[in-house]
Amino acid sequence: MIKQYKLRDYKFRLVLWVIALTVLGIMIIGSADSDVQSKQIIGLILGLIAMVIVSLIDYTWLLKFYWIFYFIGLAMLGAIMLVGRNVNGATRWLVIGGIQIQPSDFMKIILIMFYAQYFAKHEDDISNPKTIIKSLLILAVPLVLIYKQPNLSTTILTLLLFSVIYFVAGLSYKVIGGILVVLIPAFTVLISMILKPGQTLIQEYQIRRILAWLYPDQYPSDAAQQVNSIMAIGSGQLYGKGLDTTAIESVKNGNFIPEAQTDFIFAVAGEEIGFLGCCIIIILEMLIAIECIRVGQKARERSGSILCCGMGALIALQSIMNICVATGLMPNTGLPLPFVSSGLSSLITLFVGIGLVLNVGLQVKKY
Repeated sequence: MIKQYKLRDYKFRLVLWVIALTVLGIMIIGSADSDVQSKQIIGLILGLIAMVIVSLIDYTWLLKFYWIFYFIGLAMLGAIMLVGRNVNGATRWLVIGGIQIQPSDFMKIILIMFYAQYFAKHEDDISNPKTIIKSLLILAVPLVLIYKQPNLSTTILTLLLFSVIYFVAGLSYKVIGGILVVLIPAFTVLISMILKPGQTLIQEYQIRRILAWLYPDQYPSDAAQQVNSIMAIGSGQLYGKGLDTTAIESVKNGNFIPEAQTDFIFAVAGEEIGFLGCCIIIILEMLIAIECIRVGQKARERSGSILCCGMGALIALQSIMNICVATGLMPNTGLPLPFVSSGLSSLITLFVGIGLVLNVGLQVKKY
């Protein structure tokens, strides 16, 4: 379970980037809502402890329990339907020992671990229709549970993450081409059906978000968050207004964006640390994702390679989606910015994922 490792193999560069981004996030959160800053600091401490512990446990030993982790994740998602906490019309949280957690955050890491082992075991028949169907059925169960919360954004992110993991695992280009031939027209038809009046595929508030993104002038109340976010980012200009700005017209003081410390933390960053500060955040997110992929390229086992690339994909995809929402490049969704947005379960699970990557990096490549 625990092996002897060489300190020089520890990826301190990755740890440094993660800590730097998290500390920057804590500073921005403190400016957006000082009441939750202390909780984020606790999350950083707990995350570091979890990261170090996980980084010293042989990942190949952990992956042996991939089915157990999968069912634990399903149990947590299922528990939401029974005892979940409802916030603003969505039931996505569990309260355990007075601590509020979001099971979908744990499920993302669990699915990365699961498919790392599953696809490694099916390396020889990865493009077999039977393997594809089985892997999709396994994915469908948590996707349905997440979608029912409702949490469409995390459902889409998880589906994209699965696609990247399957591609990394070695899915045949012929199969990928065939899937795209079917999915592209199917997606076009789906969008046209969603935009029709009286549709029942997605909920009313979700369709209003899409319409508000397409026609902000016709849906001013629904488009307000993104419009204010874009204005806030632009107002920061090159250097920003400073983290201690007291201007009433600012995002944090004027309450122009509800819960700015979570989904729209990038708007606060743009306003208060400016274009340069936003570039630093984007670069750090990119460096963390790239380093995860680099570790995966040198992994000893196929499962380790898939695991690291999965973590890199999660950080990259979630960062892109969050920043695109804040800048108006895609419809409003509820995804946090990795290591920057407030949220204990999101932060701690990401640190656990980084711990897994670090352990892969500690294992010497044999081929």
